[in-house]
Amino acid sequence: MPVTEFLKRNAKLYPDEVALVELNPEVEDTRRISWKEYELIEPSPQPYRREITWKVFDEKANRFANLLISRGIKKGDKVAIIMYNCLEWLPIYFGVLKSGAIAVPFNFRYDAEEILYCAELAEVDMIVFGPEFIGRIEQNAERLSKGRLLLFVGDGCPSFAESYRELVADCSSKDPEIPLTEEDFGAIYFSSGTTGFPKAILHKHQSLTQAAEMEQRHHETGREDVFLCIPPLYHTGAKFHWMGSLVAGSRAVLLKGAKPDVILSAVSREKCTIVWLLVPWAQDILEALDNGKLKKEDYELSQWRLMHIGAQPVPPSLVAHWKDYFPDHQYDTNYGLSESTGPGCVHLGMENAHKVGAIGVPGYRWECKIVDEDANIVKQGEVGELCVKGPGVMTCYYNNEEATAEVLKDGWLFTGDMAMQDEDGFIFLVDRKKDVIVSGGENIYPVQIENFIRKFDKVKDVAVIGLPDKRLGEITAASIEIKEGMECTREEIDEFCLGLPRYKRPREVFFEDIPRNATGKIEKPRLRKMHGADMLVAMENKS
Repeated sequence: MPVTEFLKRNAKLYPDEVALVELNPEVEDTRRISWKEYELIEPSPQPYRREITWKVFDEKANRFANLLISRGIKKGDKVAIIMYNCLEWLPIYFGVLKSGAIAVPFNFRYDAEEILYCAELAEVDMIVFGPEFIGRIEQNAERLSKGRLLLFVGDGCPSFAESYRELVADCSSKDPEIPLTEEDFGAIYFSSGTTGFPKAILHKHQSLTQAAEMEQRHHETGREDVFLCIPPLYHTGAKFHWMGSLVAGSRAVLLKGAKPDVILSAVSREKCTIVWLLVPWAQDILEALDNGKLKKEDYELSQWRLMHIGAQPVPPSLVAHWKDYFPDHQYDTNYGLSESTGPGCVHLGMENAHKVGAIGVPGYRWECKIVDEDANIVKQGEVGELCVKGPGVMTCYYNNEEATAEVLKDGWLFTGDMAMQDEDGFIFLVDRKKDVIVSGGENIYPVQIENFIRKFDKVKDVAVIGLPDKRLGEITAASIEIKEGMECTREEIDEFCLGLPRYKRPREVFFEDIPRNATGKIEKPRLRKMHGADMLVAMENKS
């Protein structure tokens, strides 16, 4: 059944129970993010804490669905969402689904050009955006508004958009009863290889339902559980981990902020039982406990039963250290891609903590295989490409048949990740085929950074790679070859790179000749070998 049926059911069975809490513990110091430099510049008027019941959640989704229908949005049309986590996010998402339209969440890190590119690639008919994105939308407002509705969620609606609050207030709270099946298209998410701009990933409602049911099953989410959601909801990981609560009919907390004290305070105050963390957040909590800045006894944490991590490889030493402080915690890790509707096509399983380091075994209703270059299954213990198959596999890369054919073969999704399976059947990631850098759970695409740095008039050539980092998993490093007869300093490169979003700026810079092979391709494995060993030594020295 479509995932919207769970919301209808919860509104009927648990109408007055709290479904969602928005928690902003630093309201007086919270700032709005600038579209240009991602800096804290403007106070936010949002209240400290808000909550809605399942009934109100469902009614808000119905109102938005009816608004979309009244504005000509029909089944199969596409509605983009670019907002920070807030109490409106999920009702808007479900309103899109209830209208029969396709939900298209945008990464809130996208710059103005990426927003325009994705809107045109996915052929979206409406863009719903929050106050933090006014500047980015305004840059291309003329092109974005051609054939599209721009809907603003917040106070002070800009002149080039219409107000969500004003329009939705007059809409019916009754379900529009648009017929939906699992075979209807439900969502487009975005991914990207090393070639730059994202690809649009089309999923049916079947994928969404599969992800929701799988999450509830994997983590045994029950009615009494409270899920703490910190990562952004555009991310398949955050949304589909939350959907375990949707299936269970239990409460979830959307937390703004990821500082150790903020996380532990939220767990304590809201009585959270399940928390999904990224590696850096878990490391920050451990460091704060180690140095005494945080003390467990200052918080009520006895109800916290499960800590799970995803989005990047998890160091086994981190989990071991976590167990020093939280010996009774269940632990899990999940592997997935946007092409597989996010996390869980492979998962460790709460009962398999002895196998920390592995990504796990096939998830609920999933199959896995590891193959060689000719798509033949390799022997157990040998390295090959991980392939997955199940009801959460994407339909296609929207408007990209060639890219679809490269990764979808006879129902199998070729992930591009190299893996091996041990004698017990557990899968371990070995390396990535692609050059995508995963830093703090975010994908960074080297070609985009390389193209930017090449604009600097002193640069002859550049190669961007990922290097190991204890906290973030990887950091971005740029090897730069300067034009003959010129001199360049690290400070000049850093200043030039201020034109990049902060998370894309190189953390390390090396001035050297760029190695290329006989066909002219940059030898990135050689660069990683050259600099990676030094980084590992530095990391060990810091330990």
